[in-house]
Amino acid sequence: MSYFREQDIIQLCIEKLTTIYGSSVQLTGSRSVGGGCINHAVKISTSVGNFFLKWNASAPTDMFMKEASCLNEMSSAGNSLVIPKVFWSREVDDSPGLLLMEYLQPATNTSGMDERLGRGIAQLHRKTAPAFGFHHSNYCGTTIQDNTCTDNWSELYAERRIWALVQQIKEARGMSLGEQNLYEKLVDKIPVLLAHKTVPSLIHGDLWSGNYMYTANGPALIDPACYYADREMELGMMQLFGGFSSRVWDAYQEEFPLPEGWLQRMRLYQLYHILNHYLLFGGSYGQQAQEIAREYL
Repeated sequence: MSYFREQDIIQLCIEKLTTIYGSSVQLTGSRSVGGGCINHAVKISTSVGNFFLKWNASAPTDMFMKEASCLNEMSSAGNSLVIPKVFWSREVDDSPGLLLMEYLQPATNTSGMDERLGRGIAQLHRKTAPAFGFHHSNYCGTTIQDNTCTDNWSELYAERRIWALVQQIKEARGMSLGEQNLYEKLVDKIPVLLAHKTVPSLIHGDLWSGNYMYTANGPALIDPACYYADREMELGMMQLFGGFSSRVWDAYQEEFPLPEGWLQRMRLYQLYHILNHYLLFGGSYGQQAQEIAREYL
């Protein structure tokens, strides 16, 4: 791949915006902003407004295309949350992959935002589909998610979430025979553990405190890894690292009450994200994952 400077990427976006708007768009400024631990991120100021650009030359080829699709899917849910509008996404090829979106102005007054966030997440989860999964595979971080559709939720979670990660961890980090047996027993038991009635609900898929923000127009969701799942899957991630106030949870329950037994399933749903963190970052996540697996055997 040819070497590309940040200025080169920004210029590509200015040319694209000129095409979109049908008249010359002028760059008036740019500055780096937080983009997480994976991507470069820049706020671009132009003659037609402000935009948020993130880009990466070494990301999975179609990662930004899949993220754009997730943002569009959440927008189609018609809920009260702010979902950034996508202007352009492109794959990694001879130049970096990128995602160009509207810039979300941070809120100066966050009063009432927690309640609005809780209700908005509940409204998102009311969007349903005929089957669990998604239109295509996508990424949680840089980990591929196989979203092949099925009407059997426990099958998707057991085989295409937990077992798929176990196989990737085994290859990337190694895994003892005892650990493999532990996860094999758990996967076999998941149909019993997740025998409750559920429907395919649209979830953000990676909803921790870093992936929502309070903007001038209300609570917003960013950096999704969407698919249609048991909505409790989302709540497991929300609980895992904290960052959501009690008012968020109360508002969610008021808007879309959760079924009996949901708290008992939370740790099982957190296992997916803990295994993914172990795959990506290593450390103590491996031991934490084993402890959760044993809880459910």
